[in-house]
Amino acid sequence: MSSSLLYPLPRAAVRAFAASGKRHLLLTGGRGAGKTTLLGAILPLLGAGDAPAILTFAKPGQAVFLRCTVTEEPTPIGVFDASLPGPDTRMRPLPQGFLPGIAALEAVPAGGWVSVDEIGYLESACPSYCDALRAAFGRRRVAAAVRKADLPFLQELLSRPDVFVLDLDRPHDPGCVILASGLGRRFGPGGKLLVPFRGRPLLGRALDATNRLFRHDRRIVVTRNPDAAAFCRAEGVPVLLHAQPHRSDTIRLGLEALDAPEGCLFCPADQPLLTPETVQALLFCAAHDPAAVWRTAHQGVPGAPVFFPQFLLPRLKTLAPGQGGRSILKDAPCPVRLLDCPDGRELADTDTPADLAALETAAQP
Repeated sequence: MSSSLLYPLPRAAVRAFAASGKRHLLLTGGRGAGKTTLLGAILPLLGAGDAPAILTFAKPGQAVFLRCTVTEEPTPIGVFDASLPGPDTRMRPLPQGFLPGIAALEAVPAGGWVSVDEIGYLESACPSYCDALRAAFGRRRVAAAVRKADLPFLQELLSRPDVFVLDLDRPHDPGCVILASGLGRRFGPGGKLLVPFRGRPLLGRALDATNRLFRHDRRIVVTRNPDAAAFCRAEGVPVLLHAQPHRSDTIRLGLEALDAPEGCLFCPADQPLLTPETVQALLFCAAHDPAAVWRTAHQGVPGAPVFFPQFLLPRLKTLAPGQGGRSILKDAPCPVRLLDCPDGRELADTDTPADLAALETAAQP
């Protein structure tokens, strides 16, 4: 499983799906990837917790069964056959077992949700069931788990333009640069990075928001502050201490230290209410749509963090002195898409002690 999906948060997945504007949500991955668990947690968040469902379950070494929540009576769709190649494909299809599934799909009202857990290799042996699934994608909204396999029907579903795909074992390898090089003059003597916020230094809150979402060597703090650098080392987080004057230097140094990541998230160190859910939702969006810039927003007003796709990273490395990523966003040769944050305080930074005090007393987003 990719480092960015070590602990997929259901709300992050739903927020990314909503931001994508797609109609259907498919979870894919190999055996043991956690598709069923995550799908079960996502359905209530979609308002589909009571939606009709088609479920499959196996009795190892015996058979695979299909059960529809409408009829509740399981029917076998595959029987174990030791002569078949394995270990994962030793079930001989029983196409007749899919007939209740066809009836259940046809009974779902147009526009309503239906969940299917899971769609695998046995379905290809029943063309009428595949057709019923295609029709469901045309008239209904589908949330489903799809087995990771190189089969035409499965690939057809995953490549539909109206589908948001969350691949639980995709080798997505993004980077993260935590921007902690500001001088903090408005905050006062000593700066703000190590000022306590709810029992944790401000910089520590940025580390918490990005923790476990990147490979260890794909996340780095870039700072001019020796005390902040010492704090990161004590936390076991890679840090780059430098004395370069410009924001463009911070960006360039961070990217050079990450060694060609698959896109990069730039995260300010002074947004103490930023949550791991929002960071992971951005990563889900970027994995699904790697040709776009993704940034957070509140009520349509863009903010930070910002995720830049891989093909824009060389331009970020050559920014003119004094420039930041915003100069690229003005004429980006790709879409700039927004992930909504319902509570704008999550994106608020802390330039002054008054800013910090206001967020200190605010309710958690």
